[in-house]
Amino acid sequence: MSLLGGIRPPIAVLSVLLLLLAGITALSLGSVRKDTLPEAVLTSQQHFAEDGAIALRASLDESVTDLNRAATLFSSGDPVAPDAVLDKISNVYQKWRGTAIVEISSGRLLAARGENLPLTAIDRSKLSEEGGLSPRMVRLANGETRLLTFALLSWPGKPQQLLVSSSSLRFPGISLGGFRAIAVVDSEGSVLSSDGIPEPEQVLTDLQRADVKRDTKQLKSFAKAAAKKAEKHPLSAKNPGSGGFLGVSGSLLGGEFGGDRAAAGYATLAGPEAGVGTTATSLGLTVVAMVNIAEDTRSASSAFAGLTAAGALLIIGALVILLLIGTVQRPLLALFLESRRLTRGDLHRPVTVPRTGEGSRIGLALERLRHQLLGRPDPGPDGVETGRKRRKAGVRTLVGLALLLLLGWCLPLGLMVNRAGEEAVIPQQIVNDQRDRTDTLNDRIRRALNEGHADLLSVASLMNDGTTPAHMGTVLDRTLEQHQRYQSLYVVDANGTVLAQAGKDPQAPLGKAAGRNPITMVGGGKEPILLGTAEIAGRPGTAVVGEFRIDFLNGLLKRPGLGQIRVVDGEHRVIASNSGYRAFEKLDDKRLEALADGAALKVGMAARPAGVLYRDNGTHTIAAAAPFVGGGAAKDMGWTVVSWQPAKGLGIPEYSLQNRTVLAGLLGLTAAVACLGWLHLIVVRPLRELAQRAEALADGDRRTVLYPRHHDEVGAVTRSLEVIRQQLQELRKREAAGTTTAGTTAPTHQAGRN
Repeated sequence: MSLLGGIRPPIAVLSVLLLLLAGITALSLGSVRKDTLPEAVLTSQQHFAEDGAIALRASLDESVTDLNRAATLFSSGDPVAPDAVLDKISNVYQKWRGTAIVEISSGRLLAARGENLPLTAIDRSKLSEEGGLSPRMVRLANGETRLLTFALLSWPGKPQQLLVSSSSLRFPGISLGGFRAIAVVDSEGSVLSSDGIPEPEQVLTDLQRADVKRDTKQLKSFAKAAAKKAEKHPLSAKNPGSGGFLGVSGSLLGGEFGGDRAAAGYATLAGPEAGVGTTATSLGLTVVAMVNIAEDTRSASSAFAGLTAAGALLIIGALVILLLIGTVQRPLLALFLESRRLTRGDLHRPVTVPRTGEGSRIGLALERLRHQLLGRPDPGPDGVETGRKRRKAGVRTLVGLALLLLLGWCLPLGLMVNRAGEEAVIPQQIVNDQRDRTDTLNDRIRRALNEGHADLLSVASLMNDGTTPAHMGTVLDRTLEQHQRYQSLYVVDANGTVLAQAGKDPQAPLGKAAGRNPITMVGGGKEPILLGTAEIAGRPGTAVVGEFRIDFLNGLLKRPGLGQIRVVDGEHRVIASNSGYRAFEKLDDKRLEALADGAALKVGMAARPAGVLYRDNGTHTIAAAAPFVGGGAAKDMGWTVVSWQPAKGLGIPEYSLQNRTVLAGLLGLTAAVACLGWLHLIVVRPLRELAQRAEALADGDRRTVLYPRHHDEVGAVTRSLEVIRQQLQELRKREAAGTTTAGTTAPTHQAGRN
C-alpha cells in the first residue's frame, strides 16, 4: 500500500488534526485575559519612544550639519570677524544654547554668545586626530549634560579658528500630554535629561511630592533596563516580522500603585537607513518614554467558553470519523477482501455486499462475476440477494455530509462567536497616544520646513550686491548636496530671471520672489510645489528660492503604529501622505473633516490637537488631528496632520479573542477541506470510476483492461477485477474450444454408421 494513499491516512490525519485543534481551542480561547496591560498599550509606548528617538536623532544631526555647513560657507568667502560670524548664525538659527569661536593655536576666546561653554574640556592638541572634531557630551557643574559640536573656520593667511556650539539633549516638539515622562539615557543607564516629571519643589502637597519621588525612581529603573536591552543587535532584538524602526526598541512594565501600572517604551537612536550610522547614532543614546496607565483586570474570556467550543469539536469530529469509518473505510476494506477471495478461487460463498453507494455497486458486480465464474447465469443487478436494504447515497455524498458537519462548527465559530462588537473596550491611553504622536509628527513637519527656510536664510546671508552668479552657483550646489529636502535651488531677481541654479529646473512660476511669503505652496499641477524664499540683503527683489521635494514630506510620515496619515490644507486637500494618494484630493470622510476643523479652532491662545474614538456598527476607528501651531516660517501654512487606524488591528483583548476565534475556525476549515479533499482525490473519484468499470465488466465488457491508479485499497480491488476479467476470458476460451471440438466429432460418427 502507498504510504500516503489509501483510505486510512486521510481519516487518521483528520482525527489527529481535530484533536490538536480541540486542544488549541480550549487553551487559546480560554486564556485571553486582562491581567496585564493590553498589548496595544505597550506597543503604543514603544512607538512613542521610537518617535522621540527619531526626533532627537534628526535634531542632533541637523544641528551638526547646519554648523558645519555654516562654517564651510563662511570659509569659502572673505574673512569675517568672529562676532559677525556668531551674530549671523544667531540670527538664522535659534537652536543652540551657546556658541563660541576659539583660536586653535593660542586657545584665546575670540567671541561668545549665549551660555558659557566648558571650553576647558576641549583638548586642542587632539583636534587634528581622527575623530577629533566629533561631537562629544560633557556634564556641567549643575548636573546638566550638553552636546558640544565643532566646526573649523579657515581663511588663507589667518590662524585657524574653532567654531563651538552647545545643545541640550532635550526633545524638540515632543507632545507628552498630561501624564507622560520622557528621558534621554546613556549607555550606562544614567538619565542625561528628562521632561514630564516636575521637580519636588515645583509641587505643593506631600502627596504630589511622593508621586514625583516614585515616578523619578521608576524612570531610573526603566533607564537601567532600557540601557541593558539596547546592547542587543536590532535584528535579534525584534520579533520576527516586525519592522519599521531600524534600531532597538521595545516596551517595559513597571510597578503598580493605586490601580495604575507604570509602562515604558524605549528606543535607541538609529540612522535613517539600515546599516547607515550618523553622528547622533554614535553617541550611544536611548530614549525612554514612561506613563502610568489604569489597569483593567477583567477577563476577556473564560476557560468554560474554550472548553465548550473544544467539546463541541470533539463531538462533531467523533461523528465525522465514525461516519467515514463506517460508511467509507470498512466497506472498502471488505470489498478488498472479497475481491481477493474471488481471485483465489473461493467462489462458493456469496459476496458480502455493502449497503451504500459505490461500495454496494461494486459488491453487486462482484457477486454477478462470481456467478459467471461458476458458469451460472448472470442474475443481473436486481437478482442479487443482499440480505439487507440498499441505500443510494454515494461516497461523495457521505464525504460531503462529513464536510457539512465540520463546517457546522467552523463557520459559526469564525463568523458569529466572540465578536468584539460594541462591547470592545478601547483603552483611553491608545486614543491619547494617537493624538500625542500625531501632534509630535505635526511638529516634526513644521520644524523641517522651518529648518529648510533657515538654510535658505543662511545661504542668502552670504550673498550681497557684489556676489557673482558663479559664486552663487557654488553655494547652491553645496547646499543641495548637504540637504536632500530640496529638489531645486535657485536665485531669482525681481524680473523673474534666474541668476544661478542647482538641481532640477524651476517648476514654480518665476514671479517677484521677494514678495512671496517665507514658505508658500503653488498648486494646480500633478503635485504640490512647495517654495521657501529668503531675500538677499542689498539686492531688492532678489531672493534665494528652494523648492521642497514632496517625497521629503512623505518620508517624514512613515511612522509605524499610526495607520493612515494625511497632511491637508485648510480646504481638506491632501498635500502629503504615508501611502498612495492623488495630489489635492479631498479627505472624503466627513468625520475626519469635522475633526480637522475642530482641532483648528483656538482653545485659549492656540489650537490644540484632538483625538477621538469612532464607533460605527461594531467597528472602532481611532483618529487624531493636529494643526500647525508654533512659530517659524511655516506657522501660516494652515496645514493639519490627520491620522486614523482601525482598532481591530491593535492588540485589544476583545479583538485578540475575536482573532483567535476566527483563526480556530479557519484552522478547522483548512483541516476539513485538506483531509476530505485528499480523501476525495485519492479514494472517492477512483472508487466512482471503479464502480462503473466493475458494472461494465459484469455486463460482459471483457475487452477493457483495468489499470489501478494508486497502490491502495481501490487499486487492489481494481487489480482483482482485472484478474477476474482475465479468468473470464480464459473461461470463455475454454468454452469456445469445447464447443468447437464437439461440433467436429459428431458428423464423423454419423458417417461411420452410414
